[in-house]
Amino acid sequence: MRLVQVMIPAGKRAAVVRALEEEGVDYVVTDETSNREYTGVATFPLPKAAVEPVLERLREAGIDERTYTVIVAAETVLSRRFEELEAEYAEESERDEDRISRQELQAKADDLASGMRTYVLMTVISAVIATAGLLLDSPATVVGSMVIAPLIGPAMSAAIGTVVDDEEMFRRGVRMQVVGVAVAVAAATAFAVGLRSLGLVPPGIDPLELAEVAERLAPNVLVLAVAIGAGVAGIVSLMTGVSATLVGVMIAVALIPPAAAVGIGIAFAIPRLVLGAGVIVAVNVLSINLSALVVLWYEGYRPERWFREDDARAAFVKRVVVLVAAIAVLSAFLGGVTYDSYVASTTETDVRNAVGDELATLDPDAELLELEIERVGTFPPRETDRVVVTVGAPPDVSVAGMATTLEARIERVTGEDPDVAVRLVTVDRS
Repeated sequence: MRLVQVMIPAGKRAAVVRALEEEGVDYVVTDETSNREYTGVATFPLPKAAVEPVLERLREAGIDERTYTVIVAAETVLSRRFEELEAEYAEESERDEDRISRQELQAKADDLASGMRTYVLMTVISAVIATAGLLLDSPATVVGSMVIAPLIGPAMSAAIGTVVDDEEMFRRGVRMQVVGVAVAVAAATAFAVGLRSLGLVPPGIDPLELAEVAERLAPNVLVLAVAIGAGVAGIVSLMTGVSATLVGVMIAVALIPPAAAVGIGIAFAIPRLVLGAGVIVAVNVLSINLSALVVLWYEGYRPERWFREDDARAAFVKRVVVLVAAIAVLSAFLGGVTYDSYVASTTETDVRNAVGDELATLDPDAELLELEIERVGTFPPRETDRVVVTVGAPPDVSVAGMATTLEARIERVTGEDPDVAVRLVTVDRS
């Protein structure tokens, strides 16, 4: 429920009262005594679904953006007429009755987009904590970094600015998103470099051996589902007036850890990590914006002025096309990584089965203890470079003939020519 107060300009009082009567709104009009161009103040409660159509009706009666209109949340309204109005809009509305008005949506987007100084500071803190969490291999620390990330506002502002034809809001949202990602990567890089320079991480540490970092190394098409879900949840939370705090964490999940991983990749000179995590960041930013934009347009949000709707539609189509094209290009990489993961899994299964069968033929007492497959290449699909087979066997078994036989079998299975090393571990079964 909302409580609306509208300043009535001179000469518009009768038209405003008539419009409220026709809409079935229970209202109170008080005289305005400030000796300005206003003659009264109309106060009336409305269901959320009724705010936008009633304000549009008042605009036709002469209430425009030059007048004061205040919309606040109301806890309870005790009025038979209000209940009838609420039931009427719940029945007639083609949209979700929890959907807030365009005016409230814009105000919420403005509130979420904090000042640049605060935005940059909170992004830096979030990125530093995420970097520490990745290097500590601590999921709890990484999650904590997402809670304070202020990234939901800019993403939602860009989408809202497009559908309501607010170019300033759109540009500010895009600018803050670019700044946020750049600041997060720069902060993560500086922090990781500082840790290495001061010897606060072990000298021989390999970030790729850390599960939290390796998770961002090879993105697949599932990251699209995460980003699209985050964008939809973010805009739905704004449209329905639900708290955006938890949804903001979901959007940060898609952006802050990968940005921190990019910084670690730069600091440790790991191009694969920079590329993989960088693609995740880019895909997620684009997908969040695209999903929020489509949901807003589908829900019927449009500019206040009907003659600006064509401009908004043109901007919407153009930006959707650009976002889809960019996502499609990046998705080719994601598809390649997904295919590469599939090939790696299939190859390991085939090699494991082949080695097991061959060992059973060579010596029934020999068994496969461990299999390591090393693959090379920056871009997928990568090639199998080296296979290390660890075999457990009794003391009388020789590795010489076994190595040659296993190498030939692995080459036939993989269709490649990898180096094959066989390690023999003596097993005493007595």
